[in-house]
Amino acid sequence: MPQEEEIMAIKVSENGRLFTLQTKDSSYQMFADDKNVLLHLYYGEKIGEENLSGLIFCTDMGFAGNPEEAGPNRKYSLDTLPQEIPGSGVGDFRDDMIEIRHADGSFAADFRFDSFEILDHSYAIPGMPALYDTEEEKGETLVITMTEKASDIVLKLFYGVFEKENVITRAARLENHGETAIELEKMLSFSMDLMYENYEMIYFSGRHAMERTAERIPVQHAKVEIGSTRGTSSHHYNPAVILCEEGADETHGSCIGACLVYSGNFVAAAQKDQKNQTRFQMGIHPTNFCFHLEKGEAFDTPQAILSYSGTGLTKLSQQYHEIIREHICRGAYKHAKRPILINNWEATYFNFNEEKILKIAEQAQKLGIEMLVLDDGWFGKREDDNSGLGDWFVNEKKMNGSMAQLAEKIHKMGMKFGLWFEPEMISEDSDLYRAHPDWAFAIPGRVPNHSRNQLVLDMTREDVREYLLERLTTIVHDAKIDYVKWDMNRSVCDVYSHVAAQNRNGELYHRYVLGVYDLLERFLAACPDLLLEGCSGGGGRYDAGMMYYSPQIWCSDNTDAINRLSIQYGSSFFYPISTVGSHVSVCPNHQTGRVTPFRTRGDVALAGSFGYEMDLNKISDEEKEMVKEQVATMHTYYDLTHEGLYYRLTGLKKQDFMAWEFVAKDQSRALLTIVKTDAEGNMLPVHTKVCGLAENKLYRCSLDGEIRSGRTWNRAGLTLHQVLKEYESIRVEFTEVE
Repeated sequence: MPQEEEIMAIKVSENGRLFTLQTKDSSYQMFADDKNVLLHLYYGEKIGEENLSGLIFCTDMGFAGNPEEAGPNRKYSLDTLPQEIPGSGVGDFRDDMIEIRHADGSFAADFRFDSFEILDHSYAIPGMPALYDTEEEKGETLVITMTEKASDIVLKLFYGVFEKENVITRAARLENHGETAIELEKMLSFSMDLMYENYEMIYFSGRHAMERTAERIPVQHAKVEIGSTRGTSSHHYNPAVILCEEGADETHGSCIGACLVYSGNFVAAAQKDQKNQTRFQMGIHPTNFCFHLEKGEAFDTPQAILSYSGTGLTKLSQQYHEIIREHICRGAYKHAKRPILINNWEATYFNFNEEKILKIAEQAQKLGIEMLVLDDGWFGKREDDNSGLGDWFVNEKKMNGSMAQLAEKIHKMGMKFGLWFEPEMISEDSDLYRAHPDWAFAIPGRVPNHSRNQLVLDMTREDVREYLLERLTTIVHDAKIDYVKWDMNRSVCDVYSHVAAQNRNGELYHRYVLGVYDLLERFLAACPDLLLEGCSGGGGRYDAGMMYYSPQIWCSDNTDAINRLSIQYGSSFFYPISTVGSHVSVCPNHQTGRVTPFRTRGDVALAGSFGYEMDLNKISDEEKEMVKEQVATMHTYYDLTHEGLYYRLTGLKKQDFMAWEFVAKDQSRALLTIVKTDAEGNMLPVHTKVCGLAENKLYRCSLDGEIRSGRTWNRAGLTLHQVLKEYESIRVEFTEVE
């Protein structure tokens, strides 16, 4: 075990029963009591290492049973104690964290503290993404071992600490050391009971093309729960939530964030109990989940990233941006400058050939765009979305030759070249399905549910993944592809594997996700210089799990700039702006029919990884000049938008404008953007906050050259001396004056 002076973030009492995890600004404390129940004592503003178990006040609540160790003491009950690991079936009637069905048919899980270990590095999770160490910063890990009271089942709890980023992670592993098999029917990544605060939950709901709308409701005795059983994290709820004190805003109040590093079915919930304690939980959704564990087998949960801010939502978001950007995102494009791209989808849909694609590329190159992405329709029999998925062979008749020939022509223009794939899906009208119908999820004796007229490949199968890996890597290597857009365009149901044992079908949703992760890992290992962009009908799998493989994700299929304001606003609470795929598209917009100024479309797309979604041959000369300007602007501000600190300047309450700001980490400059979202007669002036400037530096404002101190800008804000029309935007730069 490392020496005490080497482990600064994890403090353990002399008797080895009090654990205090310390980050720069926060503390997390738990205590194994004399009955070996692991109690949650505190998570919040940084404190010392004093034992806070005195905060617990035990009373006889009535109908709250008592474990046998309590003897005649009716005040001691698992049903009222603040716990780290609430079990099931043994007297805690609140929502449990783990449910086990034993060989005798009984349901009971009662885990007690056994031992601990401290590691001087971050922990990994087999087959799943997790925060990793870098040369600049290593995490530390506390491993607490719990044993089930009446069986040979061991539970290991992993607590990772990233001190500088104010991050604590949670994950768990269940090991069956017994002689008989068990059925694991629920296992979450974390649970904690927060004793004395009143909280509100902020969560992010939506639907296809309108993802991550921020909503805020109080946590009460009626449970607040969100989740997905769609096989993906989904468009409908995001696996990231915030508990905050009543009235907390961007700059004030206590906030606890929880972000699940997982791309499949999940649940997140908060509920007050009879003592007004809040039980906060997150993990894999228990619906359609059951893991069969023989002797010696284990199950690992996904990682949950927890973070605390005592000064509001902005700081919380910036902590998540930093940890995800530095310790989740990987690969050649973790920090490397990403090319400005043009995607042909909204320009042509399926109706394209080589000539059309080359014309789009030629015009794009003239305007300074650096990469062309060829979207759906280049393979197999694929003239619409009713056929061809799975047949990952180039349609050389449609493309007038091989993909390598087209790629060479694009590369000779000085541009990079990218391709769209949807590897996880299969069309019934495809050669692959005719050869391997058993490769698709479908329950025997039932006609499967269709979505976009396609089925889901059984990604739990090694032979399916081998086929996909061979096809994808062959095309990428042969054509020297620079970028892949990895799409996934339906929810998962009719789950049945023709190779899995029938008593293991409850494992398939999770094993599907593990299969996707395995294929992504092997694909990127074979193509290490590739830029991978994730997608699932846009933002249906926009989560930290996918960001481990793809440093940017197509944020939404909705390219309407005004709708994107709320989508990108909701995304910003947890995810770095560098992960947001955001493009300028044509008007009237293909999703909404809205007409928005070209400049506004560019300013909104600038808050993300930038590109275009149109045929640039069909826009006016004036708009072509604006493309050149937008491309130059993106290069000018790239470091700000992709590496700087992000501030939301307008909040959840509806206003007639939205504003946001990027500030360089050295505070030498800042970029503020305002979009007018509503207009009325006799309009009032637009006044916005300014944030993040250095208090004692002087800054010049690009609007009128006015110079003020950062302290003054930060407190007085900015008033526009011009009237913005509806949907008009403006960029304001603040530059340090020497």
